[in-house]
Amino acid sequence: MALFPAFACAAEPGEPSTSSGEGSRKELDWLSNPSFSSEDALLLHQRATEGANLTPEKSPLLTRSTSRSELSGESDTDENLKQSSKKRKKKKKKKKHHHYKKAKKKTRGDSSSSESDVDIKDIKDKGAGSGRNHQKGAAANLDKKTSNPTSSRIVWLDDIQASTTETFIIDKKPDPSNWAYKSLYQRDIPRYKRKGESCLGIDAKKQSVTLDSSASKKKQSQRQPERYFTKDNVKMLKTDGVPVCSKISPSGPATFIPIFQVETDDPSDTTELNPLGVYDSSTLQWLQGKGCKSADSERETTQQTIQEPGIDIKSDLMTKVEEHNKKVRENPGDINAWMEFVSFQDELMGGPGPYASKGEQEVRRKSLKFILEKKLAILERAIESNPSNVDLKLARLKICTEFWEPPALIKEWQKLIFLHPNSPELWKKYLLFCQSQFTTFSVSKINSLYGKCLTTLAAVQDGSMVSHPLLPGTEEAMLAIFVQQCHFLRQAGHSEKAVSLFQALIDFTFFKPDSVKDLPTRGQVEFFEPFWDSGEPRIGEKGARGWKAWMHQQEKGGWIVKADDDDDDEEIDEDQEIKDKTLPKWQIWLDIEHSREARHWLPWRPDKNKTEAEEDCEDPERQVLFDDLGPSLIRISNPDLQCQILYSFLQFLGVPCTKKLFPSNLYIAMDENNIFDSVLSDEKPLTSVDFLLSGFNSIGHMNTMLRGRHHIGHYREGEEFIQNVFHVLFPLFSGKEKCNLSICWLQYEISKVVQCLQGKNKKKLKAQGRKSKKLAKNLLKAPDNRNHLSLWKLYAYLEWLLGNIDDARKVFDTALCAAGAEGLKNPQLCSLSLLYAQLEVEILESVEVAVTSRAAHILTTLAEGGPYVPYSGQLLSVNMLKARKTYEKALQDHLSKMSVSDQDQGSDADQLVNLVGCYALFQYLTVGIDAAVLIYAQTSEKLEASGPQKSENNEENFGIQNLPTALEGVTLLHTNLLRFHMKISIYPLNPLREALTEALKRYPSNQSLWRSYIHIERKSHSASKARRFFDGVTRSTKSLEPWLFAIQAEQMRKNLTDNVQRADVGEVHSTIPETGLTNRIVALFEHAVQSENGTHCPLLWRMYLNFLVSVGKKEESKGLFYKALQNCPWAKVLYMDAVEYFPDDLQETLDLMTEKELRVRLPMEELDLLLEV
Repeated sequence: MALFPAFACAAEPGEPSTSSGEGSRKELDWLSNPSFSSEDALLLHQRATEGANLTPEKSPLLTRSTSRSELSGESDTDENLKQSSKKRKKKKKKKKHHHYKKAKKKTRGDSSSSESDVDIKDIKDKGAGSGRNHQKGAAANLDKKTSNPTSSRIVWLDDIQASTTETFIIDKKPDPSNWAYKSLYQRDIPRYKRKGESCLGIDAKKQSVTLDSSASKKKQSQRQPERYFTKDNVKMLKTDGVPVCSKISPSGPATFIPIFQVETDDPSDTTELNPLGVYDSSTLQWLQGKGCKSADSERETTQQTIQEPGIDIKSDLMTKVEEHNKKVRENPGDINAWMEFVSFQDELMGGPGPYASKGEQEVRRKSLKFILEKKLAILERAIESNPSNVDLKLARLKICTEFWEPPALIKEWQKLIFLHPNSPELWKKYLLFCQSQFTTFSVSKINSLYGKCLTTLAAVQDGSMVSHPLLPGTEEAMLAIFVQQCHFLRQAGHSEKAVSLFQALIDFTFFKPDSVKDLPTRGQVEFFEPFWDSGEPRIGEKGARGWKAWMHQQEKGGWIVKADDDDDDEEIDEDQEIKDKTLPKWQIWLDIEHSREARHWLPWRPDKNKTEAEEDCEDPERQVLFDDLGPSLIRISNPDLQCQILYSFLQFLGVPCTKKLFPSNLYIAMDENNIFDSVLSDEKPLTSVDFLLSGFNSIGHMNTMLRGRHHIGHYREGEEFIQNVFHVLFPLFSGKEKCNLSICWLQYEISKVVQCLQGKNKKKLKAQGRKSKKLAKNLLKAPDNRNHLSLWKLYAYLEWLLGNIDDARKVFDTALCAAGAEGLKNPQLCSLSLLYAQLEVEILESVEVAVTSRAAHILTTLAEGGPYVPYSGQLLSVNMLKARKTYEKALQDHLSKMSVSDQDQGSDADQLVNLVGCYALFQYLTVGIDAAVLIYAQTSEKLEASGPQKSENNEENFGIQNLPTALEGVTLLHTNLLRFHMKISIYPLNPLREALTEALKRYPSNQSLWRSYIHIERKSHSASKARRFFDGVTRSTKSLEPWLFAIQAEQMRKNLTDNVQRADVGEVHSTIPETGLTNRIVALFEHAVQSENGTHCPLLWRMYLNFLVSVGKKEESKGLFYKALQNCPWAKVLYMDAVEYFPDDLQETLDLMTEKELRVRLPMEELDLLLEV
């Protein structure tokens, strides 16, 4: 019986029918089935034969949706059916070609899933002369054998009469391919695709099935091995480790698919709150009222997590997210928790997202904007919970800088300042923001903003602003903001206004009449204005008497001004004559601008003796009006802060002071490249001069990076001004403070001598030496200074620097004899003896004679405590043993005393440092370097254990910082001694490196330690250790010094490499390759300028610009110049550097300076006139 008996009596197209009547009756027995429709069968047969004749390659899909009424034998109906069939086949062919260009040919004739690939393959390959349906019809009977080759292989299951359990087929036709290949043809094997990985009959919540697919394994094996930084591997590294267990079963391979049990937190899946068992644990907790799943923090965790194979849902990141959410939910007033949550977003978005499902994992690229939006959402919710907190609002404004335009940001800042006008920290950040906005920046706007800030804080200080209380530390912060304003004006070129501000504040603080002291600040300023406009000499000018004396004299009717005979010849104004007109125009402009900057930094005032008026001033910008400085006057009542005003002014003028006046975060005023200058430290490491504040240009010194300083100190007018300042300040103090002012003045003279020594100018050194010695003798003649050992020490050191060693020894011996028999109890005597011994050690010819040297005699006599006896060439061993015991006992007593009290008190810390220095140097001379290092190590260990030292890592205050701590001073002496010993003898480098690295981790902003570190590392062949150390320190601190010195160390290495590579003839030799130093330095610069303190540091931008120009990247350097202006638009030195680097853009640069109201002392029109003369 055929599979389709209706076709048994049908003749093939074009052939006569050959069936008999008996066979027809037998074949038509199935007609007794009432469900069969003969019309449907005939119509299906016609469609099949027509489709086979038209397109034998493909078989159409046959449907049985045609109704009986439509099944007629009319010809027009057949034609319609043919046309519709053709249209359907064309549409299907186009669609298939469009979507599956490279797909393999498959049969779409029947939708039944019981057909196998082998049937389709055989029909396609073997049926060459007729259609498929015709072949199926020919193979209707198993007993019949036809000439069609496919009939012997194709068997329909319905035709088999036997039981299906015993059915099998014998294929007698051999396949030769089986001899050549190891397995059957792939397409002869039936295949199926599994939908999903579930299995019927298991609990989806508690059980799971893992199906291994050979196809997936094959695809996995074809993949290229992935690197560690790919997304999948980063995700794997972020997950928790899984315990490793053996996969080998002792009973052999398993014969079933294993079902794994998954543990759940809740043993009962269906509860009253969870009847369907579809809620997770956190949702159940929320339904029970145990947690508030509000939008404040849970908006970050609303996505449901899906466990992936091999990844634990409770990963580290998700655990941290839950912890942060719990913290801010349970304690919304914890500001630190909110800030930590905000900072955590960087870590969260840095790795793969823990909330992404398997299909969505890492599909979306996480951009910076997305991270900022998440932070902004968290901060806004935090501000809702803490509306009065300033830190949260500042963090929000910092993030909004990336989204908003400057005008909108300024409005938000103004709202914040209006709400918190009594917060000095907020004012400081607001000033820095406005100062660094290039689009809205102008000098007059920022200067008036500084005045508004100080006026507002003064009103809060006076109590006139009753709506806001006075915060602690406001007075100290006001002084820091005032000093910052003066440096801002200096950097913008308005030196006259900066000097006038200091003059006015000193008069306003130290020479205030008693009658106005009880008035509020604004009332005192109103009384001060007539004095300022009266033409009376001010601080630093000749004949200055002060505001108080002027007020008293005005009450008596005023005084008669006597005409002073000024016989000094006028200096030749170098601006009036150009030395060489053949020079380029930009170079002439730089020369004249620099000269005027150095000579005309004092405010211009009409000379009454010469009957001058205000209209006679050639440059109106040199005149300073009271309106420019009146709002910035503040009332300072703390005596220590009053002294800091004076020291700040002296350092502003270039006078070294004994105290570090600027907070560690005031990098916006750092613009001078002298931070890397090792002042005689290479030649004399024990007694190297260290100025406490380097990196800041003093007034009158505005030089380009390539030019450097042209002169030492100031011109005559400036030097007279500094002398007058000291003469006015001396009567205000007595005792220790007056002596400190004398020390500052003498240190200023010594600094000029050191600069002459560095420049190796013997003529200037001789002239400067005469002036300095004259000043030192005059200071020592003063009654208050005769017994002050610090001045004697500086005078002797001055003689030593000038090369007069015998005279210096006489001064030292005289001072030691006059000191008496106080011994180690006198800190000044210890300091003087230590310097004397260090100078003597530096001139020793060898270490062998150190035991009987003059230095050992000095330190031994100091420990004995008796009167000093000059060195005679002999030293007793008994005296040295006694001295060693005395040093040891004194050090133990001092350490025990300092452990009880605060070890950072200035005098105690200085005394301990000097004592340890003398003891260690004594041990070095008498025993050896190891004994000295042991003293330093023991002292440092006890200082670290006695109490936490004030590290500079995280301190951010407005205040004035004192001298280095005791531990910092001891470390400096330790490293200097090791450097000296390595210079004169053989000693390993590792102890010095370890001492420096430990100290720099604790004090990362100490410039002296950094200079020593890069000095020793530049000789190392491998830079990997230093690079790792720099990288670690820069990550752990906000200080900018590690970045600056890391860049300097790489530049020194690059210069060394360039010197080796390049010969005099300009040829390049590949003896030492550069190994990417240029790219490394550029990367360091990029990271540094993106740091918090480096973004607005003019020195860092100047160094970056200079480096790019030096390597020949002109175009990139020009782009960098404009990028620097976006962050530091107030720094005039940047514009002057640009004039030197890009001389063709001179006019454009000057126009930009004029637009931003920076001081241009030589306009281009005046330069053209000077060139024409």
